[in-house]
Amino acid sequence: MLLKIAVGCDHTGIEHLNELKKYLSEVSLEYGIEEVVELNGEDYPEVALSAANAVSSHTTDRAVLICGTGIGMCIAANKVKGIRAAVCNTPELAAISRKHNDSNIIAIGARLITPSLIPQIIEKWLSTDFEGGRHAERLNKISAVEENPLSLKYGKSGERLTIFDHPLIQHKVAMIRNKNTSVKDFRDLIQEITSLMVYEITRYLPTVPIKVETPLAITDAVACEGRSLAIVPIIRAGIGMVEGILQLIPNAKVGHIGLYRDTETLNPIEYYCKLPDDVNEREILILDPMLATGGSAVAGIELIKKHGGQKISFVCIIAAPEGITKVHEEHPDVHIYTATLDSHLNDHGYIVPGLGDAGDRLFGTE
Repeated sequence: MLLKIAVGCDHTGIEHLNELKKYLSEVSLEYGIEEVVELNGEDYPEVALSAANAVSSHTTDRAVLICGTGIGMCIAANKVKGIRAAVCNTPELAAISRKHNDSNIIAIGARLITPSLIPQIIEKWLSTDFEGGRHAERLNKISAVEENPLSLKYGKSGERLTIFDHPLIQHKVAMIRNKNTSVKDFRDLIQEITSLMVYEITRYLPTVPIKVETPLAITDAVACEGRSLAIVPIIRAGIGMVEGILQLIPNAKVGHIGLYRDTETLNPIEYYCKLPDDVNEREILILDPMLATGGSAVAGIELIKKHGGQKISFVCIIAAPEGITKVHEEHPDVHIYTATLDSHLNDHGYIVPGLGDAGDRLFGTE
């Protein structure tokens, strides 16, 4: 495999860069180096970001960057998707960065090493292969966060859980907890909280390029892909969250799952299920304001999977630890999004401190 390598430095690394270019030209045949691209810029962020974008877009295969310590170049380069940059001021670090981290960029500190050490560092970096295995699994976790930062895993058991701490969301959660909040205000607040949460959840929906004609010119723009989202409320409380999403995404398809909780066993009982025909092609958000025991959530997820649904997330406003544990024991692939994580369940299966029965408060029943 032929390699294209980008190289660059700031004002501190000119002597080291010359040594680097000399060494790469000497070993180009040995390591199959087809081209060395020198990048220039007024400051290290410009050089690092140019190199990182070149590697990310596969214009080049790897890059070597030099600044005072290597740290600045490394930080800047790692801002770009797909980059695995490491500071390597010793041959040993260069080898480990390849073996364990599959580094595609290394950053070197000109103030910390002499130019004569450059060949030793680069030799180790070029000659060491990525081991894969458990290291690949760890890199996959990082890549998942790059694709969707909200997929970051939290908690001791590593469960897929996102708790939104946005001030507006937390302010509105405090309002729905208040027992004196009216039915109308409660209903409006549930929709508003859902909108704020889903605005963040859908940040990484796939898009397609389109052309739009403005009053002045035709311009490039993007649009969400056609078959992208389905929302599935669990009847009845989940219905209160639907309008908050449809105001943002009016073309989302809506399914419904009917479940009620047996008052004795607290187990869910199914009585209705209607899903979009193309549910297997869509990102699916299951909606229920409360994740208490987790029984209804698990039952809803199982129904959707039986109908071919694969990309499933569960969206609630208040969750209990028991419910999160239940969902992730049964369906570890499902990501849970919630506005807050409460303390525990009481003997009747209600979340404490919670807000009472969400369905009753939404619809004015008892």
